Amino acid sequence: MITQERQRWEPDQTDIERLLSGLRPETARILEKPFQDRDITPEEGERLFFARANELEALLRVADALRRQAVGDEVSFVINRNINFTNVCHMGCRFCNFRRRIDDPDAEWLSFEEVAQRAEDAWNRGATEVCIQGGLHPDLQGDDYRNILRAIKARVPDMHIHAFSPYEIWYGAKKDRRTPEDFIRNLKEHGLGSIPGTAAEILDVEVRRILTRNKLSADEWEHIIRAAHAAGVPTTATIMYGHVDEPRHWAHHIARIRAIQKDTGGFTEFVPLGFIHQNSPIFISGEARPGPTYSEHIRMHAVARLMLNGWIDNLQVSWVKMGPRLAQEALSYGANDLGGTLMNERISRAAGAPYGEEITPAEMVRMIRGAGRRPVRRNTAYEVMEAYDDHDPGICAPLVDRDDAQARTLGAVTGVRPAVIKEQLLFQSNNRKGIP
Repeated sequence: MITQERQRWEPDQTDIERLLSGLRPETARILEKPFQDRDITPEEGERLFFARANELEALLRVADALRRQAVGDEVSFVINRNINFTNVCHMGCRFCNFRRRIDDPDAEWLSFEEVAQRAEDAWNRGATEVCIQGGLHPDLQGDDYRNILRAIKARVPDMHIHAFSPYEIWYGAKKDRRTPEDFIRNLKEHGLGSIPGTAAEILDVEVRRILTRNKLSADEWEHIIRAAHAAGVPTTATIMYGHVDEPRHWAHHIARIRAIQKDTGGFTEFVPLGFIHQNSPIFISGEARPGPTYSEHIRMHAVARLMLNGWIDNLQVSWVKMGPRLAQEALSYGANDLGGTLMNERISRAAGAPYGEEITPAEMVRMIRGAGRRPVRRNTAYEVMEAYDDHDPGICAPLVDRDDAQARTLGAVTGVRPAVIKEQLLFQSNNRKGIP
């Protein structure tokens, strides 16, 4: 395991020179560039992904110093809820096990009322954000995306809606016969607050052809992201790594994100997402490797901090993908945000992630303090809502899915397995909504 002292390090020029003095000159020159406000090139970033021994230790220390320089010692999180309104998708991305066919017994399409109810439940538990994403259901219409926003805003008008990946925007615009620019502006008028920068995977043609058959190209993804930023709708930026990709892809991906940010300033954060392999078709077929290694996780966050220095301050670590323990450790290697409490995280779980669907605010605070950092609760725009300097969050039990609870209750009475009952409940719900 990589180890690093958690002591505070405020480097001056002498400290930097001392740290870099024992390194190969070419590596030292790369690590010094962020302190000179110079960008690291993709080729230099690729080199850092192969850092070993004392060069790796220097990389991690530089990443931690740049993190402190950019955002201080605060580690933030947001209270939010994921709502996946349908798991039906006809695109067939080969890394995804969340997708269901329209005739699958566990196919699901939530009504607008149910989406709004879940948003209200989240608001009542302290959430300031709901993240809304779903599959590309063949029966979805462009107006359905607006209706989701309307339903939530009618129930909880102050809830921030972080919704619809670039893939969904692309799909909805085609269904609505609008340009992506016009579609995004229209969604903003109906309550869209920001867009998750998922569906990026790796912004490389050869990789995307393997993962998604390039159905949404890297250029189309970038076009939609730039359209959102032009409309005043901020987005996140992501990378999914550890499958059929290599460090050269990672470095060029990060550089492309940086280039967009230089032009638009619309990214709120960068989120590395490790590939969850266990149930993914592309891994089962033997074409992808079993996700990133421990050292790749660490290097990804450190190199991203260096390459994005001065452009994107917030680097989020995904506890869902990495697990709470490694997520906590990554806070010493460039990351400053733990993302959301989520309440319902189903996509990673479907792919085989072993970690839970929710971390409560109290657990978030304990993780952050355990890393020797200052916990704060933020909103989607990274404004601090509450600092936990002298108190803990209120007790909040993990959310129990209503269908799960009902299935367990009926199961205890009837003796039928709860999983079978839940399938029946979903089938009945879908029939009420007219889903074939």
